[in-house]
Amino acid sequence: MTGTALTFPTPASLGSLDHYIQAVNRFPLLTAEQETALGRRLVRDDDLSAARELVLSHLRLVVAVSRNYLGYGLPQADLIQEGNVGLMKAVRRFDPERGVRLVSFALHWIKAEIHEYILRNWRLVKVATTKAQRKLFFNLRGMKATTAALTPTEARAIARDLGVKPEEVVEMETRLSGRDVVLDPQPDDNGDSMGPIAWLTDTEDEPMQILERRQTASNRSKGLSTALARLDERSRRIIEARWLREDDPATLQDLATEYGVSAERIRQLEVKAMKTMRSQMGALA
Repeated sequence: MTGTALTFPTPASLGSLDHYIQAVNRFPLLTAEQETALGRRLVRDDDLSAARELVLSHLRLVVAVSRNYLGYGLPQADLIQEGNVGLMKAVRRFDPERGVRLVSFALHWIKAEIHEYILRNWRLVKVATTKAQRKLFFNLRGMKATTAALTPTEARAIARDLGVKPEEVVEMETRLSGRDVVLDPQPDDNGDSMGPIAWLTDTEDEPMQILERRQTASNRSKGLSTALARLDERSRRIIEARWLREDDPATLQDLATEYGVSAERIRQLEVKAMKTMRSQMGALA
């Protein structure tokens, strides 16, 4: 956001996480009309007060999302802070004219920021989590005679001195000797870069692709409704009974009995109606 920075409560500013959660739950939820009006003010006038209201009304969403990541050993307050960054990015990119609620759009950005934070801290969190691992973490390098890998005899000796299992010594040595992998490397002099992040990217779940799919589905639904409305009553009944029932679609014979004609006549009417609908929906595309 440009201009004056947004100010809103944080766990640190309210003294505890519980107080923060109580505070954000007091902010009222916005109706679709209020959300659209605020979004238009932000887009049209770069109105930071509108952005602030959009952010405040969705802080409880960040709290809810953060609870799904408590198993990674990171403080929930830190997860919330990172999720709030994602929420502000979503508000900055929110387009009120697309007819999509901010909550749906913001979920992607909130999760993306939390995921990035966990990845940045993954090695620090996972190297030493138990008491034995912490003891090894702080003592193993100093107890090794050389930089070479430990022999079974050396591993047993260190384990005996520290009161841990030999396999725990070997495991910690492996962890300490491992190197972090850069998920998103900086481009080289030729402007090229390739890292694991390229393999992890799922372009199908990017916000613009999600919105485009929803818009396409909405357009198809409207086109289908328009095409059905232009059919005569019998043709519309045949298409709905044969193709638009979620379960137990009617057979040609069922409809033939209903209208007192042959099944072949129903098939002909169905083919004609489908051809007419395809033509009309193509014209609307």
